[in-house]
Amino acid sequence: MDSERVVGLFRNITTHTLIEAAAVVLAAMVLVWMSQKLLPWLGGRLHSSRRHYVLALIPTIRILVILAAVAWIVPLFIEPTVQNTVAILGAAGLAIGFALKDYVSSLLAGIVAAYELPYRPGDWIEVDGSYGEVKHIGMRVVEIVTPDDTVVFIPHHKLWTGLIHNANNGGASLMCVVNFYLEPDHDAHEVRRVLEDVALSSPYLKLTKPVLVVLDEQPWGTRYRIKAYPMDPRQQFQFISDLTARGKACLRDMPVRFVRFVPEQTNGPDSH
Repeated sequence: MDSERVVGLFRNITTHTLIEAAAVVLAAMVLVWMSQKLLPWLGGRLHSSRRHYVLALIPTIRILVILAAVAWIVPLFIEPTVQNTVAILGAAGLAIGFALKDYVSSLLAGIVAAYELPYRPGDWIEVDGSYGEVKHIGMRVVEIVTPDDTVVFIPHHKLWTGLIHNANNGGASLMCVVNFYLEPDHDAHEVRRVLEDVALSSPYLKLTKPVLVVLDEQPWGTRYRIKAYPMDPRQQFQFISDLTARGKACLRDMPVRFVRFVPEQTNGPDSH
């Protein structure tokens, strides 16, 4: 009985049907190829946003051509009855649902993010190695701008599977850490005092937040870390550069020596 239903879905396939289907496939391939050749050529002769609009048409035209070809070919092989149409639409719905599961997952994660607030506009976050300031939170993705002025779109579904590092978590304070690596034979108290003075004299320092200089001993030497806050999170890179440059200058005037090589195993949890 089931085999009869399956057979009833299909029409009698003739040579004419096969030729027509092959012609439709060939025409679709030609149209897609032409769009991939002509539109970039046209976009190269336009400027500003017009070029981007033209280039954005390439995937749109490809999808429309494929859908048109499928809509033409399917009735050639399948009898377009109500029962057959319902069966085809059901199978297509399952296929589309499976294909869009990540998109739907991102939409649901976006709703969760609206309540849990793992990031907000103005936060500095890191997801899968991409670090930057949150500029826009959409329904499906969060848009961040990296220090290199690159826009990165991160799907919300990373909430389910990845770690999200939020440096300021909705506040105006963002801790910066600057590392110095010295050979062990030196006056640690004097080095700490000098590095504290370096941080306290920075024009970017947020005076209402504490300044800490911590150190730990390693087999290769001593690691010093200045932990301080800039006035504005957007100044973090100027702040780090200022502390690094002036800290090195001050340490060079002291009887200390910098470590020439730091083993990779120091890049663990305590390295931040």
